[in-house]
Amino acid sequence: MKTRYKIATMALLMSVFACDLNEEPYGFYSEDNFYKSASDAESAVDYAYDALTFLEYSRAIFYVGDLPTEECGPKGDETADNQNLDKWQVGTFNTNRMLGNYFKYAYIAINRANAVIKNVPNGNFEQDLKDKFLGEAYFLRAWNYFNLVKNFGKVPMHTSVVETVSQTAAPMAKNLDEVYDFIIADAEKAIELLKINQALGRADKVAAQALLAKVYLYIASSKEHNVPQYAEMNKDVATMYQLAAKNAGDVITGQSVYGFENNLLSIYDVEKPLGKENIFLLSMDRTGATEGDYSKISKLFIPYIDGATIYLKNPDNTYTKSHDGWSVFQTLTGFYNSFDNSDKRKTDLFVTTTYDASGVVSAQYPGKIVYPFTRKYIDPNFIGDKTSTKPFLIRFSEVALTYAEAAGPTPESYALINQIRNRAGLGNLAPRLSVDNFRLAVLNERAFELAFEGNRLYDLRRFNKISQVVPEAAGITAEQAAFYPIPQTEIDLNTGL
Repeated sequence: MKTRYKIATMALLMSVFACDLNEEPYGFYSEDNFYKSASDAESAVDYAYDALTFLEYSRAIFYVGDLPTEECGPKGDETADNQNLDKWQVGTFNTNRMLGNYFKYAYIAINRANAVIKNVPNGNFEQDLKDKFLGEAYFLRAWNYFNLVKNFGKVPMHTSVVETVSQTAAPMAKNLDEVYDFIIADAEKAIELLKINQALGRADKVAAQALLAKVYLYIASSKEHNVPQYAEMNKDVATMYQLAAKNAGDVITGQSVYGFENNLLSIYDVEKPLGKENIFLLSMDRTGATEGDYSKISKLFIPYIDGATIYLKNPDNTYTKSHDGWSVFQTLTGFYNSFDNSDKRKTDLFVTTTYDASGVVSAQYPGKIVYPFTRKYIDPNFIGDKTSTKPFLIRFSEVALTYAEAAGPTPESYALINQIRNRAGLGNLAPRLSVDNFRLAVLNERAFELAFEGNRLYDLRRFNKISQVVPEAAGITAEQAAFYPIPQTEIDLNTGL
């Protein structure tokens, strides 16, 4: 559960990006009365994590990462902003509130991390705790800048805590190299400072290694495929692939805490958030007081059926209880049909039939169930609309696919991708593929393995395939496909832009 921390004291970390520029920032406390103890510092780090669970940020993982792709479409009465995301109405994005909130809350999280980085070194407590808190703050700053650069390209660079209105006018990065060099340095610092310590809702050394692997892979494939701005980066593609493989390999072979689950449904068992697959995920629990403490993510993916409790049949012929939902993210027929019919990621992780409490069929697709829906976000112990379902931010299987793509068709890469395919009930990948064809095969595998986890948009972007794969994006420019415009509200507020 997200914890509420010394809110009055922690007001010193509040972001001022949305402030009226005619006002002075308020609620800032002197650093002389905070960060002195380890509990103060931990509260500050928790506060930085807390920003990730804001409704407008945590839900945007799917609105921004999945909705504009071929995976799903919105329900008919979704807001115009979300409809425009789906339709790739790029001309309206500079006033799109979903993107505006995503941008804003990323910087709120960055500002909170900056406050930790500034103040923790001066605390009066043990160095090993300082290292832990600082490592997590560096991870969070890198994580949020990576989210920003994947979506908006060059962005303002806030490298220190914002404490006055005048400090909000950070200049735009000169190029993508500046943004990525900053992200890489932060991720490397996090790896240096952190230890392996799996904990719900928190990052450890493995999470930082996985993040750095993702960063290097994004640069490598984006530059290789001539994505705008990436093509001009001062980075060598082969070196970036090598560094992606190196950091992903450190995760795969350098520890024994994380690994593959043997059963697909076990990965998404809401009662086992610290399973082997889960390297980094948000902390949300149905017992929380407000949304963000708890989650309604499941409601977004499950269709409305009859407003009552539904039951899902498991592979072992037992049943799992669930609520029905709001029909927000509607699986597209073409995506559902693209799965092999023997793929357990289709047969076990999509629902086409629901049952009543006695095991009698209550609804089917097509029919009362208007689209096949994912089982990745199911909480059988829901309390009304409150669930413990969480975004899966970094999974071990994603790291394995990152390694395979970066390293190319080596025996180790084939072994990893075949383990993922075999778990899904599929045969091995075709042998002796060329490097290009192997990487395309990995991209295809990522679509099936990471469906509805907020990754698809970025995979299509870095392969420069948006306009080829997403019908709604046909005819847009490569630049429009690669980046959303900086939100107009931020341009109005930041004179540095």
